[in-house]
Amino acid sequence: MTKKALEGIKIIEVGHFISGPYCTKLMADLGAEVIKIEDPVAGVDEARIHGPFPGDVPHPEKSGLFLWLNANKKGITLNLGSTQGREVLERLLKEADILVRNAPPGKSCAWDMTPDFETLKQINPKLIVTSISPFGQSGPYRDYKAYELNVSAASGVSVASGDPEREPLVLPFFQTYYQAGAAAAGATLTAWLALENTDCGQHIEISEVEVSANNLVGQHLTTFIYRGLTGIRRGHHGGYFNYPCTCLPCKDGFVCLVAPQVAQWKRFIELMGTPEWSKQPRYRDRREMAETYPDEVDALLIAWLEKYTKEEIFAMCMERKVPFSPVRTIEEVAIDPQLRARGFWTELDHSEVGRLRYPGSGYELSKTPAALEHPAPILGEHNREILVDRLGYTKEQVENISKERSHVES
Repeated sequence: MTKKALEGIKIIEVGHFISGPYCTKLMADLGAEVIKIEDPVAGVDEARIHGPFPGDVPHPEKSGLFLWLNANKKGITLNLGSTQGREVLERLLKEADILVRNAPPGKSCAWDMTPDFETLKQINPKLIVTSISPFGQSGPYRDYKAYELNVSAASGVSVASGDPEREPLVLPFFQTYYQAGAAAAGATLTAWLALENTDCGQHIEISEVEVSANNLVGQHLTTFIYRGLTGIRRGHHGGYFNYPCTCLPCKDGFVCLVAPQVAQWKRFIELMGTPEWSKQPRYRDRREMAETYPDEVDALLIAWLEKYTKEEIFAMCMERKVPFSPVRTIEEVAIDPQLRARGFWTELDHSEVGRLRYPGSGYELSKTPAALEHPAPILGEHNREILVDRLGYTKEQVENISKERSHVES
């Protein structure tokens, strides 16, 4: 059997919802051992109650979000606010390479009672600690609670999203959380590689707001710095590119149009039959069209686009090497022939929901590919394996550890 890319790395996750669990998912799919700690006293992972659920019936073991984010992980229950719970955590951390947690710093929240980095260094000097929070571990906002909508707004993402005549919008699908999780995984593995040079652990701070400001609005920030332009909410039009960079309606939906190269735009004009309007000087300056009167040009294109389906437009444009593409619905993505041909989907059996299809990793490694091999754990599924078989606790001790109460401000 081929050794996995991250095989042998031991990770402890004290994470909730998306950013922390996604960070560790990326490493678990590459072979790292991830032990996910949930606290049934203070509250289990929020993703368990978020859904979606089969038949839209809530069940803590059937959330599609939880099942995808936590496949390939082992799960234990531990009350981190109790003396025994913290003792178990310390024993796990002594043997671990990485700890990942996503909770606000400062006041402890009920489900993350992990010690601060200075204390963790005493437990394991080589431990890499990744802390994900909305605003980071310092600054005037460090203790503020925030959710994905707040992160989107605070980072400048929302003000750049939506129609310029309407209110700002939040990005769909919790993108700011996934961006933060991906950044955390990259930084964590960088610190792990640095162990060869430093022989000591590091504390990695991930601010969800900063990741979004860097990744999602970096172009707009530099546009303001270089050109003094702040009117960046452009609706269905893209950023400050040459026209077209937009989504427009066609016969059966929408198509995404972008042609950064002059030759691409010329080939599309030829595909439309070189209409008379395209010969006018007003429609020669593509930067001016993009910034000053894009809606006017949209109307000219829509008159042609509405004659064809999005698949017909896609085929004609691809034949001419014009990068226009259909705007897929979620249903269409699920049956997309390109994804199917590349083996994007993986099926796993789960004890509570049966056989499910999961999205793939989004990348391929020729020698050590990512793989989904084990379903997400049911609550406390690996208590015996980790606490009894590995750490040597008795069954009675494990029951006491799980029941021991704590009183922590949430």
